Amino acid sequence: MDIRASDEDRQRVVAALEQHTAAGRLTLDEFADRVQVVCDARTLDQLAVVVSDLPAATPATTVATDAEPGPHRELLLVFAIAIVTLILLGIAMALRS
Repeated sequence: MDIRASDEDRQRVVAALEQHTAAGRLTLDEFADRVQVVCDARTLDQLAVVVSDLPAATPATTVATDAEPGPHRELLLVFAIAIVTLILLGIAMALRS
């Protein structure tokens, strides 16, 4: 009997894929392909296949990854700073007019 996967199950697998990509085990193309499979997965067995050839995360690895900002978090921070800068520049230009 196949057990249906939840959105939380899919998010957990995507997070594991992000960790393996950051560690250099997956290329960006492989990551993208596997994320597509995760999005299309309906059962836990289908999700398990996506990460079956990758080592299981150890608790120490998980803690270290959670403590350090990942590349996607740094990218989001850069985008947030850029947006705030653009907004402030827009306000400054509007006030000069």
